[in-house]
Amino acid sequence: MNLQSVMADIDKMFGWIPSWFVGLGLIAVAILLALLLYRVAVWLLKRAFGTRLPLLAVFINRTAGPAQLALCLASVALVLPLAPLDETIRTPLLRLFVVAFIALIGWISIRVVDMSAARYLQNFRDVAENFVARKHVTQVRAFKRVTDTIIVIIAVSTALMTFDSVRQYGVSLFASAGVAGIIVGLAARPLLSNLIAGLQIAITQPIRIEDAVIIENEWGWVEDIASTYVVIRLWDWRRMVVPLSYFIEKPFQNWTRDTASLIGTIALHVDYRADVPRIRRWLEEAIKESRLWDGAVVNLQVIDADSRTIELRALVSARNAPQSWDLRCEMREKLIAFIRNEMPEALPRERAILIPSGDDDADFLRRPAPPEKMRARAHN
Repeated sequence: MNLQSVMADIDKMFGWIPSWFVGLGLIAVAILLALLLYRVAVWLLKRAFGTRLPLLAVFINRTAGPAQLALCLASVALVLPLAPLDETIRTPLLRLFVVAFIALIGWISIRVVDMSAARYLQNFRDVAENFVARKHVTQVRAFKRVTDTIIVIIAVSTALMTFDSVRQYGVSLFASAGVAGIIVGLAARPLLSNLIAGLQIAITQPIRIEDAVIIENEWGWVEDIASTYVVIRLWDWRRMVVPLSYFIEKPFQNWTRDTASLIGTIALHVDYRADVPRIRRWLEEAIKESRLWDGAVVNLQVIDADSRTIELRALVSARNAPQSWDLRCEMREKLIAFIRNEMPEALPRERAILIPSGDDDADFLRRPAPPEKMRARAHN
């Protein structure tokens, strides 16, 4: 039985129905059968191998869209030659089939890139402390975003080039290199600059996923690096979205560039009568009881003095930025409690010179009194 006999039999069976309706109905039925076949195949695979192969379910879920589209296109390719359609309907359907096939290739390419990246990153799951893991996560994510963008651009360009009018317009636009080309270049400059910045960040890595940064006077962590922007998770759970080019063109602080450990500072103002060595010994003993201290740095120094107080600076180290902040708050509270309870004379005090009452008050205020006649006392 050849193709012509099959088409003749279809015409005899559905001769009273318009041919275009029959053709479109055959295509719709073929698509429905393809989707049903996919559902049955997935059900059988999960029932037969779902418990033994847990990764099979993940693979099926990630490839569901491209697989269904591929089966639909395959069914349409089989039915379309048999459908009784004239050229006015068949030609647009063929054009749509080609565009859908190009979209399928692009979709499969993106899925392959995504699954390859996910499979590679399974070896680097601990991104909180592992710097090698954070390096690979940042590079893979940045390259994946750029690759996905390039695949989409190529797929859309290829699909548009299948239309004669668009192809001629594109050729003439690029050939003219006139005002339109300048406008398009200026409009695409931010996108291209951010894409190039993404490649630079992936290679040089001034920032990585979960780096603690200070940007625009805001402190937070790098939550996501997209193809054109970076999402910063601020300390109060807000999100700051920054263009990728910002990290190439402007300065910012990266607290975890080489290591996550940080040294925190605690500043205190105490009276001149404070026993600094005693406070230092107490700090060295108290810091050992804190679970936030990493055991590296603890120190206390007098860094400044004014007419009223002296300024103490305590240095304590922690494993990362959040623990450093909590450790500073904890030790500041304990230092204040220690000075208040054990060394009250070290609390800051106001001092004043009291002028005695008498007839010489006016002279005393108008001119400095000789040292032997100056009568003053410190009042606490």
